[in-house]
Amino acid sequence: MDQDKKNKVHSRQRSAFSKIEKMHPIRMLLYLSMIGIGVLFFVLVIAFIRTGGFSVQSFQMPKLFTVSTLLLLFSSYTISKVSRYYKKDKLRKMTRYLGLTLGLGVAFIVTQFIGWNEMSASGVYFTGKASGTYLYLISALHILHLAGGIIFLSYLFFKTAHVITDDIRSLIFIRDPYRSLQLSMLTTYWQFMDFLWLGLYLVFLFLM
Repeated sequence: MDQDKKNKVHSRQRSAFSKIEKMHPIRMLLYLSMIGIGVLFFVLVIAFIRTGGFSVQSFQMPKLFTVSTLLLLFSSYTISKVSRYYKKDKLRKMTRYLGLTLGLGVAFIVTQFIGWNEMSASGVYFTGKASGTYLYLISALHILHLAGGIIFLSYLFFKTAHVITDDIRSLIFIRDPYRSLQLSMLTTYWQFMDFLWLGLYLVFLFLM
């Protein structure tokens, strides 16, 4: 009986290792970078909590931070549509949702900057109390990492918009397995950044 359990455990371990070995190196690099980003923000959040958050000062979460959070969550929905339309060979709808996601990502960054103005107007400055410094830093670093996704998203948007003007280019684009990998990785990274910000936003609300 024990031997059977050991065999099952070993078979599961071999299965897990085989999946890792078959994983594309670029996808593996993406997962490692996401782990690194997660650790970085975890450390910053711990440091922010150690400052006492905003319990030591009168502060109200910028309204634009709430708006930007909703925009980013909606972008998770739009980016999830992209791969589905790609698999269905509906490149025009795919282009539309790429553009919509791109617009939502840019709108998120703009509302974050406006939220910074709200914070400074309420007396929270980058060079002031440590809690304010961490809030600006965490927000800025998230924008920086999201900007990387926006750059690649912009490339795919303009690439697809160019491809759909020609039937032959569209056929090649659809049959390219590397393109499918790119879309899958973009969706994974984008949704990771979305839910990372949601977690950060909830931490900020909890510590107000």
